[in-house]
Amino acid sequence: MADGGMGNGGGPAGPIVVLVTGAARGIGRAMTLGLAAAGFRVGAVYRPSGTTAMGELLDIARDRGLSDRIVAIKGDVTRWEDCAGAVRTVTERFGGIHGLVNNAGIGMENFGRPGMGQFRKFYEHDADAWREAIDININGAFLMAKAAAPAMVAQRWGRIVNIGTSPVTMTNAYFSPYGPSKAALEAATATWSKELAQTGVTVNTLIPGGPVNTRMIPDPEVPDRSTLLQPEIMVAPIVWLMSPQSDGITGRRFVAGLWDVSRDPAAAAQKAGAQAGWS
Repeated sequence: MADGGMGNGGGPAGPIVVLVTGAARGIGRAMTLGLAAAGFRVGAVYRPSGTTAMGELLDIARDRGLSDRIVAIKGDVTRWEDCAGAVRTVTERFGGIHGLVNNAGIGMENFGRPGMGQFRKFYEHDADAWREAIDININGAFLMAKAAAPAMVAQRWGRIVNIGTSPVTMTNAYFSPYGPSKAALEAATATWSKELAQTGVTVNTLIPGGPVNTRMIPDPEVPDRSTLLQPEIMVAPIVWLMSPQSDGITGRRFVAGLWDVSRDPAAAAQKAGAQAGWS
């Protein structure tokens, strides 16, 4: 799909090159493999702690014949040098950069689990753990966008997609700092999309639409994993959002759980989309 001639927009003539952060596990892994399967070239950014998980992703890619479409990039999104280096690496490997998926994030792992009856008020959290979550969830997205956006603006075409959460989770009691950090990220979608208007670079938010079968939801909290959304629900919308088919669509929030894969992607997007931020 991403090898050229896709849709009616004015996208790149050759393969579309996308950076995905937090790519080693969960929805990051699903989106990386899904984009590669659709013909995109993907820079899969992962933290050093995710080395084993990234190895698993690369094994899957090899088994599916996708190895030549993915480059693994070790880095920390909270470090400017790593963010700039990720853009440089994917550009050198695949000849450019056209898209960024800000997926790297910290959930409620270190802050109590409301779903398991662990209710901790915001002032009971460790200050350093709070700073780390904010640094990854919002500052990391900013640094990656800062590194990637100039090339996109210069070529007059690009995509930034911030992986968010539902407005309910943003404002639920006992969901700090995850909820507030994701609220900040959605506000960034709204403001960045306005600042990049008329450049050919779009900025949107994509959310799962409910709890997802990842390590952010521990097994004891939901023993029956089939009741959770599966990470692969993110694939169809992220492929569309990164493609020329979504030209001109910006400042929106899309809910993967509402995306009807049986419909034309534009119709599915209409059903699953709403304005990002708050008006």
